[in-house]
Amino acid sequence: MEFVVITFGAFLAAMLTLFSGFGVSMVLVPVAIIYFPIPLAIALAAVVHLVSNLYKLAQLWRQVNWRMSLRFGLPAMLAAIPGALLLKHLAGYDALFSYAIGSVTAEVTLLKIIVGMLLIFFATAEWLPFFQRLHPSKKFMPIGGIMSGFFGGLSGQQGFLRSAFFFNAGLTKDQFVATNAAIGVLVDVARLLVYGAAVPIVIASLGSAVMLSASIAACAGGLVGAIWLKRVTIRSIQLFVALLLYVLGAALVAGLI
Repeated sequence: MEFVVITFGAFLAAMLTLFSGFGVSMVLVPVAIIYFPIPLAIALAAVVHLVSNLYKLAQLWRQVNWRMSLRFGLPAMLAAIPGALLLKHLAGYDALFSYAIGSVTAEVTLLKIIVGMLLIFFATAEWLPFFQRLHPSKKFMPIGGIMSGFFGGLSGQQGFLRSAFFFNAGLTKDQFVATNAAIGVLVDVARLLVYGAAVPIVIASLGSAVMLSASIAACAGGLVGAIWLKRVTIRSIQLFVALLLYVLGAALVAGLI
């Protein structure tokens, strides 16, 4: 079941998030949390996210705006390190409390509350008009990189901030995807170095076949999404993903997953 759900989750995440602003990790992390502890779920998503971004770069590397990638990406890469360290620190806290709903025992932890609330916040920020109008000027790019990288390291949620800061950058659709992927690679490498032992644990828990399957599924989802999104409005995708993340975020805060 884990094999099927993680693989399908990677495919669906990549398909729905290619141009919608949501990142692959934002969808894959809560799905993976259903089966694994939060640090392992985030590490799993980071590996799949890295492979997906490398695949996009292999296709669109000529479209990368390298000046913007470095101006935004280097601060993001550095900020991902304290974010990842905070994740490891919060993972060491014991459960705040637990309760039972029928035969289900829910366990509420500080890390679950933080990650769940971040899911709900960023899901809301992706589709509400108020947040969509927040497009900082280019001079704040390094600040945006710091914020994006930190939350990327902490919970894997970094796509919304990059989209907000890239809005006024004058990028074409291909340039946006390529530059976004280049920055994503920098952040993924930095946080995976901090996650360290979590990555081998993920591979050992899932098996290399699942990791490979999820990575291939993410690449395939990106291809399908590039075709499918021509027929579906980005607004409808944002709303669908936001509703999905609300459910998963609320379940996480409540300790149900």
